[in-house]
Amino acid sequence: MLRALAVDDERPTLEELVYLLNADPRIGSAEGASDTTEALRRINRALESGPDGPDAIDVVFLDIQMPGLDGLDLARLLTGFARPPLVVFVTAHEDFAVQAFDLKAVDYVLKPVRRERLAEAVRRAAELRGAATVPAPRIPVHEPDPDHITVELGGVARFVSVDDITHVEAQGDYARLHTERGSHLVRIPLSTLEERWRARGFVRIHRRHLVALRHVGELRLDAGTVSVLVGTEELQVSRRHARELRDLLMRRP
Repeated sequence: MLRALAVDDERPTLEELVYLLNADPRIGSAEGASDTTEALRRINRALESGPDGPDAIDVVFLDIQMPGLDGLDLARLLTGFARPPLVVFVTAHEDFAVQAFDLKAVDYVLKPVRRERLAEAVRRAAELRGAATVPAPRIPVHEPDPDHITVELGGVARFVSVDDITHVEAQGDYARLHTERGSHLVRIPLSTLEERWRARGFVRIHRRHLVALRHVGELRLDAGTVSVLVGTEELQVSRRHARELRDLLMRRP
């Protein structure tokens, strides 16, 4: 079973997180630290204890914005250890997800924390630690809605219509969905969305971009380079995708 450390400088949030972790049957023990200095002392004790010692820690649930050394700084320090604990970021801000991915975070959970979302993060950590021998808490499973995609913002699940998405940008293991009203970050690789939405008129134009043909306003050719205008944003088209994109746009109703 997993041994967890939660780190957050807001005492009520920390206590709630520790409570939710201890309620998960895959967590053997969960304790809290109110700042990164205290967390570092606890992690150093865990490393000295060894992976099977009484003070070992398997996973750290880490806030990002804290006074002094912040959560990203602590995660960078942990990458220097031979056998660091896993890291799950728990934050009110979605803007740091790419940095979290670069630091090999297991998951990125937005506040306020929902029990079922935290359970998913615990499941991922348990699989990586080979500790998923205890059944996960039962969570209702619903069939995905092909016309919408669920995004999480500030702990609230919202349902974005696929037809409203103008283009998608790859950001590591994440994808940023762009609409006319803003953007949303989801933990789905661009390749998965490309396969899922191909029949709905989404086309890969670059290793980083997927566009909805219905939202392409212009195809631009300039000195051998190709780009498309999607809304007010101009996106580059790679050479390998240029011919297919042009043919699809020409056949578009």
